[in-house]
Amino acid sequence: MASLLHTVRSAVAPLTRTRAFRAVGPVLLPPAERALAWLSRGRLQVSALLVPSLVLHTTGARSGEPRDTYLMYTPDGPGRAIVAGSAFAQGRHPAWTYNLLAHPEASISVGGRRIPVRATLIGDDERDAVWAQIERQWPGYRGYERDSGRVVRLFRLRMAAASTEKA
Repeated sequence: MASLLHTVRSAVAPLTRTRAFRAVGPVLLPPAERALAWLSRGRLQVSALLVPSLVLHTTGARSGEPRDTYLMYTPDGPGRAIVAGSAFAQGRHPAWTYNLLAHPEASISVGGRRIPVRATLIGDDERDAVWAQIERQWPGYRGYERDSGRVVRLFRLRMAAASTEKA
């Protein structure tokens, strides 16, 4: 099963790096994610069909309001995940990265469970190793960084405390 998933990801990944996908993805995927989350009561995500996915719950950097973002993640050992602020290779950092910089205490929902986490920005000394780890899961993903013309922010999310709270 793992080799089949890797084969599918390897076939689909180049499509996600096309101009067409980068133009349409940010418009179509968020509403599709919200609709499926509503229908499944937070248990399913469109992106989870191909990669591990979560909902990141942050506090707005300027507004202080709660914000939810659907993201793919890379497992990073027990109780840890890595998320990349690729934003479909757009020229600006996504808002959720500013939120985590301002308020690193956040939570994630995975499979309907809400888990408190603490975010830390991954430093330059770890970036290449972390990108290699991400690309083992999603081949060519670092191309978003090259194409965006900026250094994509990478965050490690560490479970802050055990939780079984429903999302």
